[in-house]
Amino acid sequence: MTAGTRLETAYAHCEQLIAIHGRTYYRGTQLLSPARRRGVYALYGFARMVDDIVDTTTGPDRLGRLDDIEADLHAALENPDHRAQHLEVLAVADTSAAFGIPHEYFDAFLRSMRMDLPDSDLHVATYRSMEQLREYMYGSASVIGLQMLPILGTVGEVASAMPAARALGDAFQLTNFIRDAGEDLDRGRIYLPTDELATFGVDGAMLRRCRRNGQVPPQLRRALAHLIAITRAEYRLAEPGIALLAPASRPGIRAALTMYRAILDQVEQDGYRVLTQRARLSKPARMGHIAAALVRGGRC
Repeated sequence: MTAGTRLETAYAHCEQLIAIHGRTYYRGTQLLSPARRRGVYALYGFARMVDDIVDTTTGPDRLGRLDDIEADLHAALENPDHRAQHLEVLAVADTSAAFGIPHEYFDAFLRSMRMDLPDSDLHVATYRSMEQLREYMYGSASVIGLQMLPILGTVGEVASAMPAARALGDAFQLTNFIRDAGEDLDRGRIYLPTDELATFGVDGAMLRRCRRNGQVPPQLRRALAHLIAITRAEYRLAEPGIALLAPASRPGIRAALTMYRAILDQVEQDGYRVLTQRARLSKPARMGHIAAALVRGGRC
């Protein structure tokens, strides 16, 4: 297989990953230009590969596998002739070179992923404060928004769009934490800040009990409503940043934002049953958000 063919295979592989595992996000990417779309696929594919090692595999070798990926990535970022061992690394290194994505963003991402691994010295199983959670989210979410900026393009200085990009990454991540609270609990993790939960009379024992019996007591409803309000505030910070993007990129990001934000509405409609069921948008709902973004087009 030639280098060019292998690179095309790598991007196709990343597209398949986002199409299968990130359907809401994937719908939004379809409104981007082909070159920008491929860059997003690469970022998602790399993040997904690491997430799968952290979340879906077991055994003491997970940290070693993460170290191998990091070494492969650094070699690919520093040397265009390096033959990457992983297709996801090949695609993301090519994207980084094409769009000038700072390498330190990848280091921050991998650091946060180590915080999810029990064998790592950085491991955190339960986040107690929003401040502590934001330290994790800088690498797991904020830098994803920052990595996206060179791909999407901006109408002015990139720095002016960075606060909104970080807010959007955090908003997506907080939405995931709320939506996936039950699955995370099964992995021994509590991302929802326990100090925030305690204000409403919720603790880890209650979360585990509700995971088992499917109940949603008033204390938990109020705590989740509070965290949803915090997350919606992040979306409000992020939304004005769409006007700072290149016009061609605005519909895709607007669609992704409105679809992800609607997951919070679905959580409420489902009775805050995030510990026992995963909030999902229907296909007609997703298509409605895409259509609305297309109608608005590149207008601010």
